[in-house]
Amino acid sequence: MANPTQPNIKLVNNPEYRESYANSVQVRVNVWDFFLVFGTMQQQSEAQVEVHNFQGVYLSPQQAKALMAILQQNVGNYESTFGEIKLDPRMNPTGPVH
Repeated sequence: MANPTQPNIKLVNNPEYRESYANSVQVRVNVWDFFLVFGTMQQQSEAQVEVHNFQGVYLSPQQAKALMAILQQNVGNYESTFGEIKLDPRMNPTGPVH
């Protein structure tokens, strides 16, 4: 079975395009989509963390799975080059699904 020809893709940024830094991503899932909320987390004290959300993005389940695959590939490449990325054990990656 032959693979279909890949289209030529042209990336164009619209006038509202912005780049931001996020060190917090929250994920909410329902049957129709994934909702990613990006923000910046700031530790105010040992017991207080504040997250300032600035952007929410909806993804289809198919696009979320494609994003997961490309992130896994790129994290693997990063770790092969720079070493293992260590996660803070206090930051539990599991949480409620909204």
